[in-house]
Amino acid sequence: MTSPAPAPPLSKARRAGNLLFVSGQLPRGADGRVIEGDISAQARQALENLRSVLALNGARPDQVVKVTAWLTDLSGMDAFNAAYKEVFEPPYPARSVVQAGLVAGAAVEIEAVAWIEEPSAR
Repeated sequence: MTSPAPAPPLSKARRAGNLLFVSGQLPRGADGRVIEGDISAQARQALENLRSVLALNGARPDQVVKVTAWLTDLSGMDAFNAAYKEVFEPPYPARSVVQAGLVAGAAVEIEAVAWIEEPSAR
C-alpha cells in the first residue's frame, strides 16, 4: 500500500501588509500532475495557476509588480513571452527569468509579488 506524497511545507500565497507573495506555480493540471506539452502550453498553464491563486487572494494580474520565472531551456523565451503577454499588459511587472532544473519534469515555474491596495475607509 502506498500513501500520497506529502504536501510541501509552503503556502500558495502569503500576504504581508499590501504585498501578496505567490509561491512558484508549476504547470499542474486539475489532477495535480504537470501537464504534457511544450513550453508554450506549460507556460499558459502555470500562468493560469498563478491567476487563480491571485484571484483566491483578492488580486488581479494588473496588480503584480514583480515576476520571477524559471525555464529549463531559455531557447523557449519567445514562446514564454507570447504566453506572458496574454496575462500581463504594459506597464509589465519587473521580471527575472532564470534557466534551472525544475521539479516534476516541469519546463516552467512562475512566482509573483502583487501590490494590493486597502479598500477605502468609509
